[in-house]
Amino acid sequence: MNKVQEHAVQSGIDLDRLPAHIAMIMDGNGRFAQSQGFTRLWGHRKGYKTLRSVLMDSSELGIKFLTVYAFSAENWKRPKDEVDGLMELIERSMRDEIPTMLRNNVRMRVTGRQSDLPDSLQDAIRLATETTAQNTGITFVLAVNYGGRAEIVDACKSLVSEGLSADQITEEAIRSRMYTPEIPDPDLIVRTAGEMRWSNFLLYQGAYSELFVTDTTWPEFGLEQLLRAVKTFQTRRRKFGGL
Repeated sequence: MNKVQEHAVQSGIDLDRLPAHIAMIMDGNGRFAQSQGFTRLWGHRKGYKTLRSVLMDSSELGIKFLTVYAFSAENWKRPKDEVDGLMELIERSMRDEIPTMLRNNVRMRVTGRQSDLPDSLQDAIRLATETTAQNTGITFVLAVNYGGRAEIVDACKSLVSEGLSADQITEEAIRSRMYTPEIPDPDLIVRTAGEMRWSNFLLYQGAYSELFVTDTTWPEFGLEQLLRAVKTFQTRRRKFGGL
């Protein structure tokens, strides 16, 4: 048992009932930065450091899949300097973190409409995903230019282009044409900064996910908040529409 697991057990967490897949809406970078008198991009850089820690803590805890909402399909509406800065930050961090992911057995996946991203970022995505493809530890899924509605639309387009009849369109047929069909549905979706919105994130996959919202902004999120989310998850009785 490692130090993170020891701390989890001391916090009352049952290591045999961990959520296999946690998804996170990393909100509040800009608000945190402004509260400290800095630019929004400074907040995003702080958020990147938080993500590194949360990924490692999740891996040590025993979480199998971690998906994070890095850039939504709607975020292109933000000021150009912020968008450009985010694209640069995502690309640089993806390249820089390859040795860390290899050292810690992390498998990298990316979900979203990647063809709309800058070419250099697409190259970084290919490099990170191909280099870590054989790793067998936690699977880290970065949602970039991602939208839940867009993903469903793209899945439907695939069904139509393949000529499936109405009788052949099932939940499994739709699921198999999503961006990352091999990733199980999230057991727990965590949102920071207190916003009570789903924000077009994993709409299909999150149909029966447990939700945990904290007022803590993403740059302030850490192991204690992660354990609190998991502990809350373990108090829930998941019925999936049953009794």
